[in-house]
Amino acid sequence: MRALLVLALFWAAPVCAESVVALRTIRPQQIITDHDVRLDQSTIQGAHQQLEDVLGQEAKYIIYPGRAIMKGSVGTPAIIERNQIVELIYSSGGLRIIAEGRALGRGATGDRIRVMNIGSRTTIFGEISPDGTIRVTK
Repeated sequence: MRALLVLALFWAAPVCAESVVALRTIRPQQIITDHDVRLDQSTIQGAHQQLEDVLGQEAKYIIYPGRAIMKGSVGTPAIIERNQIVELIYSSGGLRIIAEGRALGRGATGDRIRVMNIGSRTTIFGEISPDGTIRVTK
């Protein structure tokens, strides 16, 4: 019985895996569309294996044609750009303070970025909310 199990493991059909490859040059901060990528039959360690994981994502750096889209090379598109005027919100208990600030970096929802409070010129950190406001934390 044990021998049959060992033989079954050795004779198992090979697993077909694919990698997502760039069709054209993808620039940093460019949103990836279905015209930019395709599935390739080769398996590349650390590359995305499904188109759905890459489509709609933003390139973090330049990706050349024919190269695999590696897992660290794409991310969520930024909703806050550097030097953009943003709303700062600080909440603690019943206290809520709203101020105007200038983003000192760019980022996507959930990212922590530095922001300068325009009124006091103090640099603080905050987390980007889905609505584009910055939630200031202690």
